[in-house]
Amino acid sequence: MSNAFTWPAYLHFLIYAPVVKAFSKLTFTGMKNIVKFAPAKKLLTVLLVFVTCTCQAQNNNTLITDSALQAPTDTFYVKKHFWRASGELLVTQLVPWSYNYFIRNADFAKISFKSIGHNLKPGSWEWDDNNFKTNQFAHPYHGNLYYNSFRSNGYNFWQAAPAAFAGSLLWEIAGETHPPAPNDFVNTSIGGIALGEMTYRLSNAVIDNRQRGFKRQAQEVLGFIINPVSGLTRILDGRWGKVHYHPDDTVKTKLSGILDIGGRRFSEQGEDFFERGDNEFYMRLRLRYGNLYEATKTPFSNFSVFIEAGASDSAYLNTVLVNAALRQWLAKERPDRRHFYALTMNYDYFNNASFEYGAQSSNFKILSEWRRLSKTKLFSNLGAGVIVLAAVPDDYLYYGEGRNYDYGPGISVSGGIGLVANDKFLAAVNYRGGWFLTVNGNESSFFLNAVTTELRYQFTPRLSVGMELGHFSLNGYYADYKDVSKRYPFARYSIGYRLFGERD
Repeated sequence: MSNAFTWPAYLHFLIYAPVVKAFSKLTFTGMKNIVKFAPAKKLLTVLLVFVTCTCQAQNNNTLITDSALQAPTDTFYVKKHFWRASGELLVTQLVPWSYNYFIRNADFAKISFKSIGHNLKPGSWEWDDNNFKTNQFAHPYHGNLYYNSFRSNGYNFWQAAPAAFAGSLLWEIAGETHPPAPNDFVNTSIGGIALGEMTYRLSNAVIDNRQRGFKRQAQEVLGFIINPVSGLTRILDGRWGKVHYHPDDTVKTKLSGILDIGGRRFSEQGEDFFERGDNEFYMRLRLRYGNLYEATKTPFSNFSVFIEAGASDSAYLNTVLVNAALRQWLAKERPDRRHFYALTMNYDYFNNASFEYGAQSSNFKILSEWRRLSKTKLFSNLGAGVIVLAAVPDDYLYYGEGRNYDYGPGISVSGGIGLVANDKFLAAVNYRGGWFLTVNGNESSFFLNAVTTELRYQFTPRLSVGMELGHFSLNGYYADYKDVSKRYPFARYSIGYRLFGERD
């Protein structure tokens, strides 16, 4: 299923359909293939644009700093705009619906009062058969647009969160003829909130409201690519390119980023990893926003983002991970160590030639920093939590538009330890595991384990070389089929370039 529109919009298009159809032809002609993969290609574009625009901004200390407050500026105060936010949410649904209806001529977009009435019935809900990329990435991406329609219009995290649920529900009921799907509702809303707050903060972080000229315009464009709804709101507010003071500008936010470029090797069976494994080019953007070791009551005051893309036959966008603190408490602090408790919100998307997995989850973690005053520092984390909904590959399932995975909730555990010596050498081991019970798909349960080891040496403050070894293992237990046990080893080797910021 795609994303879409609301009940007043249906009446709107009954009246203005000829005008909208003409506009749609002008807008979408020649873009059919582009729009189809727009979310994935947009993230790939961000990987490259970040290298140019954000590096330049960081080098000149233009990210959220108070160094330029001496310049005369207008003051912009945050105000809540409910009706404008509602209008932007409507636009984020109308655009994909108009494409599906006028350009694709898709049957599911030909909604009617009958289809809407059917979808309003509680008993009409059923799990859908969309492919993995659509359900686990495209839907959360569109949920992020719903969320940001209110977040960028003066509402805080908790106040904007209902917009993701409302937008998802409106689309499921009135945006298409397909029955509403519980997996779409969960992925679009919860995944949309995670991606939405992340993109909201990053898009604001890359723009210096006191900057002028070409550099400022480049920052505005980058912010728009990261978060189109926030960019639209800046245009409507008259803030695009305008030198002004924003209350948040006095807050200095730490942002660091590393771009890794290199090769990776993977295999579906451990015994043939070296002889029959596949080699691919890849690049990965690793971002850290905020201070990992700091108490906070504000959601997403610190978070990490991993975006990996490569020359894979299955998908160019292979990984998107968001791990954010909803709240963080200081547990204990001494001169040489400190410990924190953290409640996190997580979005996971893995999609490569050998393995796929997607989930929305929340964990409780213990974060520790050891030997703070020594040249050799240690870091550790330990956590467990609830997986709201996960998509886990099923060897015995394939139907519809490419549904080859089971859906179910689960329990997760995670842990890791790292060592940094003289700010030059890094060694780390991380583990993630989960147990899942299928609620839609073949009657089954799964154990998933992922272990990653990393070695990295920092030649200069910006340049490093690294190597990673690890594996995913999946054990599936079926009621009607033979049990499955699979192991997916992988290796990465890369040159890393620190685009901006310092090591945590």
